Amino acid sequence: MKTKLVLWGANSQDEKILVAVELLADDNKVKIYTFPEAIATETFSQQMMTEWRLDKPVAFPEGFTETERALNLSESLLPEQIKVERSDLVTRAQTEWQFIVLSSKLSQAYQSELEDLRERVSRLESYEKPIWEELKGFWDKVQEQVRERNLFRGHADALRDMTNELFTEMKSLRNRMDKEFAQQSKDNMQQFMDMLDGIEQRIADNKRLQGIFDELKKMQRQFREAKFTRDDRNKVWKRLDKSFKIVKEKRFGAESGDDRSPLERTQRRMKGLLGAIEKMETSISRDQDELNFQNRKIARTDGQLEAQIRSAKIKMVEERINSKKLKLEDMLKTKAELERRTQSLEAKAAKRKEQEKIKEAEAEAKAKIQEQIKEEAATRAEDSGKLEQAAEQITDKPAAAEPAKAEAPGGLDEVVATAQAVAAVVSGQVSEATAKLEKEQA
Repeated sequence: MKTKLVLWGANSQDEKILVAVELLADDNKVKIYTFPEAIATETFSQQMMTEWRLDKPVAFPEGFTETERALNLSESLLPEQIKVERSDLVTRAQTEWQFIVLSSKLSQAYQSELEDLRERVSRLESYEKPIWEELKGFWDKVQEQVRERNLFRGHADALRDMTNELFTEMKSLRNRMDKEFAQQSKDNMQQFMDMLDGIEQRIADNKRLQGIFDELKKMQRQFREAKFTRDDRNKVWKRLDKSFKIVKEKRFGAESGDDRSPLERTQRRMKGLLGAIEKMETSISRDQDELNFQNRKIARTDGQLEAQIRSAKIKMVEERINSKKLKLEDMLKTKAELERRTQSLEAKAAKRKEQEKIKEAEAEAKAKIQEQIKEEAATRAEDSGKLEQAAEQITDKPAAAEPAKAEAPGGLDEVVATAQAVAAVVSGQVSEATAKLEKEQA
């Protein structure tokens, strides 16, 4: 943020003037310079706009006026008799400069606290953990202000450099503790590796996979609490994660590919959305906790500077909560749409399943009918063969019964004709049944 502002305006006599405003952050004031149009030449005004605003020295001509005013959000930055063309720039500068002043004061307070720590560290002859923790606490406090953007980069960098110097001095006194920590890390790593050796052997033997999974979750909690160096932590985590994946694969199988049905894809999307909703609700809850914390703090704070910073922070958190609530509303609408789609797809899937059952029943019934037709056709073919054989026997019998023929003229011929007619009828029925069966099979 710039701490100088240059713009054209007019005085109480409506005479055109060049107005230059400079922030005095340490004094919480602003210095206002006005230049009549007669001395504010084109060259000078350009110098003010391009050089003076960037903190480069510019010689002022004689005839300008200079005044000082306290920086206060409740009052205008400029006197009433000065009217400017871009009042929005003045309002914006006033808001930004108020924050600059507060940030500068906060930086000065931290500088004073850091000087006290520097004096105490310089008197140390051996490592003292309370001072180390105090230094860490101080830096955590500074980092929190940096994360909340209550400190400018320049202030934060200066504090960081001074703090790093003290940390370096303390680390030189902490070498012995570092060695002890490294040994403790190796001991912890060996302990976890031994436990994982046994678990991996049981996984290979497929022994009580559910129990092994519960043990791995317990180990995961212990892993988070254990002290490790970075390399040791990475080594243990890789083996622990590998064991988790093997157990999950043995219990639930490998994940399916991209050939999932629309219902499965919708259910998977719903699962992901529910996870996102849970995360968003958790995030809103954290912001609400932060808001409640800031409200409690501002109610008990003694310093006006801290109260003003927390008041500004409360507004930012409220805006963040409102924005996240809008996103959550969209997520909930999407959830409702996916629920309706899931119900529709489930109904379609149930209907398809019922239709498949009906088709299976129809196919089974058709197969039974075809089997019955085949059996009936075979029976009729067998009966037809017997009749045809009987007819052939009657037709081929020798003419030795002349007296009988004389006694009953035409009787044998009628019997033969009748047998042949029956045989033809049966043969026709068999052919018809066979043709019907072939037609159904086709």
